Amino acid sequence: MTVKTRFLVLGATAKTGRRVAEQLQNLGHSVRAVSRSTTPSFDWTKPDTWDDVLRDIDAVYVTFQPDLAVPGSDQIIADFAARALSHGAKRLVMLSGRGEDAAQDAERTLRNSEADWTVLRANWFFQNFSEDLFLPYLQNGLLALPAGDIPEPFVDADDIAECAVTALLDPTYIGKTYELSGPDALTFDEATAIIASSANRDIAFVPITLDQLDSGLEQDGVPDDVRRLIRYLFSEVLDGRNKTPTGDIEQILGRKPKPLRTYAHEAAQTGVWGTPD
Repeated sequence: MTVKTRFLVLGATAKTGRRVAEQLQNLGHSVRAVSRSTTPSFDWTKPDTWDDVLRDIDAVYVTFQPDLAVPGSDQIIADFAARALSHGAKRLVMLSGRGEDAAQDAERTLRNSEADWTVLRANWFFQNFSEDLFLPYLQNGLLALPAGDIPEPFVDADDIAECAVTALLDPTYIGKTYELSGPDALTFDEATAIIASSANRDIAFVPITLDQLDSGLEQDGVPDDVRRLIRYLFSEVLDGRNKTPTGDIEQILGRKPKPLRTYAHEAAQTGVWGTPD
């Protein structure tokens, strides 16, 4: 009798976590998908929520909120890895950020654990344009960011999730770090133009300063910790260090990653970028 692997997916309501859980379930696997709003719940800031979700689990997809670049995340990841191992969950696949120096301490603690680990470092998601972060601005016809002319090989969250599922299922990927990017390096201006064309409406991109962005986010009620993270991402990570596309998605999946133009066409068909009511 074959014993099935039991999977735990953290961040079950977030972009990649939701997709990883769905893909594993569609393949017929046993999946426990958790977040702060599920029962049982999981909260990174409340270690007393960890044991219930880790019981009877073999492998975990790890996403950290709000980001591994947050100070102290390395110790939390170390504590979680130790707790997971104590429950017999030895296989850990963790999502990280490409080019995020501040996240590499957390990656190091995972590598130094006794876990069978894989790290997936990702570029900015396509879905930031259609699911939350930039969506209301695009709907209103104006995306203003301190992005300059730095190109970014935006990547599809579906591709990331498929890479994570592949890594969870195949021991070939144990002990390896991958950098997941889309196939094309585009500026935010170029990405916005592609989205506008796909949505068949006028959407402008306007470059602003980091302080202007922060002020606008504050006025929109964005929490301080999220604003600090966004400042970090735009001031340090989006400096050109990640502009070169990688071949790691093709290496894992045996196919090229989805281009932003294809994603934009598909997303536009849902009406997501229509004018808000």
